[in-house]
Amino acid sequence: MEKDSNTVLIIGSVWPEPNSSAAGYRMLQLITCFQEEGYHVIFSSPAMDSDFMVNLEDYKVEKKNIKLNCSSFDEYIKELNPTIVLFDRFMMEEQFGWRVAENCPQALRLLDTEDLHCLRLARQKAFKEKRVFEIDDLLIEEVSKREIASILRCDLSLIISKFEMYVLESVFKVDEKLLFYLPFLLDTNAISNFVPFDQRKNYVFIGNFLHEPNWNAVQYLKETIWPLIKQQQSDAELHIYGAYPSQKVLQLHNPKQRFHVQGRAVDAQKIISEARVLVAPLRFGAGLKGKLVESMQYGTPTVTTAIGAEAMHEDLPWNGFVENDVDLFAQKMVELYNNEKLWLQSQQYGVEIITQCYDKSLFESQFKTQISNLLVNLFQHRKTNFFGNLLQHHSFNSTKYMSRWIEEKNKK
Repeated sequence: MEKDSNTVLIIGSVWPEPNSSAAGYRMLQLITCFQEEGYHVIFSSPAMDSDFMVNLEDYKVEKKNIKLNCSSFDEYIKELNPTIVLFDRFMMEEQFGWRVAENCPQALRLLDTEDLHCLRLARQKAFKEKRVFEIDDLLIEEVSKREIASILRCDLSLIISKFEMYVLESVFKVDEKLLFYLPFLLDTNAISNFVPFDQRKNYVFIGNFLHEPNWNAVQYLKETIWPLIKQQQSDAELHIYGAYPSQKVLQLHNPKQRFHVQGRAVDAQKIISEARVLVAPLRFGAGLKGKLVESMQYGTPTVTTAIGAEAMHEDLPWNGFVENDVDLFAQKMVELYNNEKLWLQSQQYGVEIITQCYDKSLFESQFKTQISNLLVNLFQHRKTNFFGNLLQHHSFNSTKYMSRWIEEKNKK
């Protein structure tokens, strides 16, 4: 294919799977943004193809397989000479960032964090150690050093959560000019024609099982929350959906207890739209929760925890209930399930959250303007990013020579 002078090269840790995770869904939104500005988009990854990845050709996106620790990437990107390189998660910036900087120094380097990995891991560690997470835990989390270094080396990082913006600016003292708040970008005109209350039944949970917070939430539902619901309701079932369920997940399936593990959702919209209540008892995690956003789009009220609702609704009322106490969580599930008036009010709250917090018209033009301004003023922007330059100089030397060593070792 003839190369366009305005090219965006995306380097992904995995191929986009919008039906498996919110990350894949978000990636397609970013691709659309670039295409609307006239960019030719190439999606590259060192990952193996998966059975559930999208056909990139359907989205007019070129697909490129790349290799880790291989100079073939240097030759490829030097010839391609993209205008913008977008790293999907900080691990890809670690692997390929120095190669981009060395072979294509004028390319704008963007990082899409998806969520702050260090925040999710620090919370997970605190949970497993049976203690309360403290914000200072982030300062001793090993991944923090790698992730923040990656953010500093890039020209701009896309942050999906306002709480994570706060963490980066207040805890890690990252300069705000290196960060851009960009949540899910939704078409709010598509919100309509909800399935009525009396035509819905059962509770539903959906979450990718490669994501540890989701597996933990399902265990919590099975062992603690659902036994409380069974005592109060004899007519409702709980259906668990999620991509990549392991055997330990599938073993929780127990129809006699009305606890159904269904595996991958073939049609998530249909499943969520026909459920009466979506539950998400997340006890650790980060970022925005894609299935909670989808539940609002499809008119399904939810019961979640403070972690689940974090940074998702500004000061607006939640579309259901936010409860951390297990007894109250179960109580609110039943209350929301049985009370149609409360259910309808919660549904309307969800519509208000979507339209006021995720309407793409609120963010797209600002994002496009920010990219245009950076491309024009890239030299000055980088000049003032001293710590990024410092890390570029020192960290990349070590990363570069380690990668070169691995490449030579692989030749033997």
